[in-house]
Amino acid sequence: MLAKRIIPCLDIKNNEVVKGINFEDLRSAGDPVELAKKYDAELADELMFLDITASHEKRKTILELVNKISENIFIPFSVGGGVSEIEDIRDLLNSGADKVSINTAAVLKPDLIDAAAKKFGSSTIVIAIDAKKIGDKYIVFTHGGRKNSGIDAIDWAKEAYNRGAGEILLTSMDRDGTKNGYEIELTSSVVKSVKIPVIASGGANDAKDMEEVFVKADASAALAASIFHYENSGIIPIKKYLKNKGINVRL
Repeated sequence: MLAKRIIPCLDIKNNEVVKGINFEDLRSAGDPVELAKKYDAELADELMFLDITASHEKRKTILELVNKISENIFIPFSVGGGVSEIEDIRDLLNSGADKVSINTAAVLKPDLIDAAAKKFGSSTIVIAIDAKKIGDKYIVFTHGGRKNSGIDAIDWAKEAYNRGAGEILLTSMDRDGTKNGYEIELTSSVVKSVKIPVIASGGANDAKDMEEVFVKADASAALAASIFHYENSGIIPIKKYLKNKGINVRL
């Protein structure tokens, strides 16, 4: 059985790490390079870098910062934000990213997923899905959570998988930054709908939340930001807790 992964996330705005609640009220969380080095030393399995305002501001991800981080860490490194063309993916991979996360552009032009998977391989393509519960459905939002696409999140995950995505980064907008635990129903539904790894995101408060999303939803990885940035918890203690609960993690 593959080991479950713990992934810290760097949400980037104006070259610094920020964190908010439900995608709003952003506050500073530190220097991206220093935090990346810290998580690399603390046995994070991967690092996620998201330039969270790039699509909304109609600009590209900051390549210089991506390159600087990649030079300082040894763990796999995924990057997203403002990716809209094949050339953007190439530039990020050439700047040190191991995987590229696509959100808004994939929704606006789904053929980009097919083309990217064919050009660079499915293993390098992560489709990020920001979902919010509206009525009894989970709906995909784009442009950093600002625009309602009207698309059902479960259906979109299936389509992304069928088009060649190698991984899904699934964020519950309702749980983001709340520390109320992951959205188990949403995560479980997506996991059952695709045959690729699903990273659960949004709502982590402690090791128990990660245990729950691994056991109840069978997520492949648990992503968190606030609990790591603000020293609520360390990666190694979380992994030790999970190991003691019989969950396969790398230590």
